[in-house]
Amino acid sequence: MGQIKVEKNVGGIQGLCVITPAVHGDNRGYFMETYSQRDLAEAGLDIPFVQDNQSMSTKGVLRGLHFQKQYPQTKLVRAIKGRVFDVAVDLRAGSATYGKWYGVLLTEENKKQFLIPKGFAHGFLVLSDTAEFCYKCDDFYHANDEGGLAWNDPAIGIEWPELMGTYNGTASAEGYALSDGTALNLSDKDRKWPCLTEAFRF
Repeated sequence: MGQIKVEKNVGGIQGLCVITPAVHGDNRGYFMETYSQRDLAEAGLDIPFVQDNQSMSTKGVLRGLHFQKQYPQTKLVRAIKGRVFDVAVDLRAGSATYGKWYGVLLTEENKKQFLIPKGFAHGFLVLSDTAEFCYKCDDFYHANDEGGLAWNDPAIGIEWPELMGTYNGTASAEGYALSDGTALNLSDKDRKWPCLTEAFRF
């Protein structure tokens, strides 16, 4: 594991890992390995990733909380530009931490990566003017298999940084904004996900 540092079971939740790569820099810039199957396998994380995804989002966009039901995915996520607060929620029915969440700030400066196993809902909030977000998956996207969880369910209690507002009983963005006044921006789909009591369990 010469090129990465792996913090396992972050937040006391089995399987969640924060990975920090070794960055080699000088006055010309920097170099790092963003993915090494060998280093991950040496850390006990032998995962056959099959697909890479990338998105761009503007400040105040919240994407999530998402998962695939019949074809769950392990994801290795990172921000390559800007800042995002990335969150995973445990939806594994037999887990001692079912319904618990953990969040990590992913930025182009800290270059951290967040490994989210199968059985979790996942989402992120953009805190910079723009953010580019990329992630590896160990299964392909399957249309019509997506599920979701309300990002603001008080039973889960995610503490989204810089976000202000009052829960009104739905996943709507109405009444929510970042501390600088930027309105929360959700897709129509993400405004309608159910709370934990009605959520899919793995």
